[in-house]
Amino acid sequence: MEQKIETIIGLEVHVQLKTKSKMFCGCDNRGEYLPPNTCVCEVCMGHPGTLPVPNSQAIEWALKTAMALECEIPKESKFDRKHYFYPDLPKGYQISQYDQPFAVGGVLEIIAKGEQVKVRLERLHLEEDTAKLTHQTKGETLIDFNRAGTPLMEIVTKPDIRTPQEAKFFLQELRAIVRALGVSDADMEKGHLRCDANISVRHEEDNALNTKIEIKNLNSFRAVERALEHEHKRLSELLERGEYPAVQETRGWDDAKGVSVLQRTKEEAEDYRYFPEPDIPPFHFVDEYLAALRRGIPELPQARRERFMTQYGFSRADAQVLVADETLADYTEKVISELIAWISSLPDGGTEEEIWNKHGAKLAKLVAGWMSSKLGGILAERGETFESLKVTPEDFAEFLTLIYERTISSTIAQELLRKMVATGEDPHKLLETLGGGQVRDTETLGKAIEKVMNANLPIVEQFKKGKEGVIMYLVGQVMKEMKGKADPQLVQSLLREKLS
Repeated sequence: MEQKIETIIGLEVHVQLKTKSKMFCGCDNRGEYLPPNTCVCEVCMGHPGTLPVPNSQAIEWALKTAMALECEIPKESKFDRKHYFYPDLPKGYQISQYDQPFAVGGVLEIIAKGEQVKVRLERLHLEEDTAKLTHQTKGETLIDFNRAGTPLMEIVTKPDIRTPQEAKFFLQELRAIVRALGVSDADMEKGHLRCDANISVRHEEDNALNTKIEIKNLNSFRAVERALEHEHKRLSELLERGEYPAVQETRGWDDAKGVSVLQRTKEEAEDYRYFPEPDIPPFHFVDEYLAALRRGIPELPQARRERFMTQYGFSRADAQVLVADETLADYTEKVISELIAWISSLPDGGTEEEIWNKHGAKLAKLVAGWMSSKLGGILAERGETFESLKVTPEDFAEFLTLIYERTISSTIAQELLRKMVATGEDPHKLLETLGGGQVRDTETLGKAIEKVMNANLPIVEQFKKGKEGVIMYLVGQVMKEMKGKADPQLVQSLLREKLS
């Protein structure tokens, strides 16, 4: 009987904090937007005799993130020196944390295949980032020290993740949390969120963990998933052949080729020769300070998703999409508020409570469909994001009201939305350039219906003999005749009158 193979995955995630200055000096922390090597000083370049001064904002943000992740804040924390030689490390050591980090433990819950998965955390600590290396095609390597000294928060999970998809979901949820806290933009493609994935495989009945393989150079959620899928397959084949690696390896991920490449065997903690940073005293956080930080934590993504489902009636899948991006979630709430105002002003409007009681499910579906699918799709086509969206929440709510009232057809609505995204102009003003809204004049529609019926007499006969379904074909032909500028429900109603 073939033995089932189990995948064991743990993640080491680095989150670049968007403080104004670097971790241990006063240099501008926006070095990625400035010319290379222009955002440096004696401290972040490791000149002799310089002293590091910890960034209090970075420490505060690390503690708030730890609280959001349900970590324990130890009574005492300290910085350590982590020694290794590499061109991107100007001092010859990195100021990091070893045995007394700012936070330990914690948990992050994700939803995978409809089930709740709890991923336990090992620790959360702060350190300084290294310089950025750019490898040239001719073999040269350029070094930009603007990034050296940037505050970097490292979050290490326990080996609780079992599939590459779960690893991707974990990273997406973590990104949503740090964005909600306002501590990082967490853009993987820009290096604000970086991940090293550790993976091993074993036969399901085994208890002991096999040697883990670390994968680096993962710069997108998709890359994380692909790399882990590839490594699972490679290690499973080695396990079955009895050739599983005996020594821990560090492998780079080549996204273009879809393969991992051996870089080196992994260093152990003793190789780094850690010792306490002598220039920075230990930290002791009083309860009052921690309580004040905890009070400043905003609504987190998981709580917001639950509220979107209970307050607005969104499905779990829609809530997941709308809350994944904080800007989109904020925009959605503003749109809903404006939409209620528009609908309440209609002749048969009513109060907000009455509108939700009567039309809540319809409105939730309307907002989610046009917000995430249609609007999100148009922005993706244009290479834009919700942050750069020109359409105001009020104008988008006005646009949704046109659809809600069936003033415009779905075809016209999509064309109108594209123009709104491109220009940022008012939907009613743009609608005039598209030839107005839907035609609801029964005389005009009647003429189109007569024309379609005369051109499709066999179909008309089928309907009269009881084949009800063919009416949708006739509705489609009338809509085509009207170039999409007709209310399909009104067309069907008038068709039934004519046919009977």
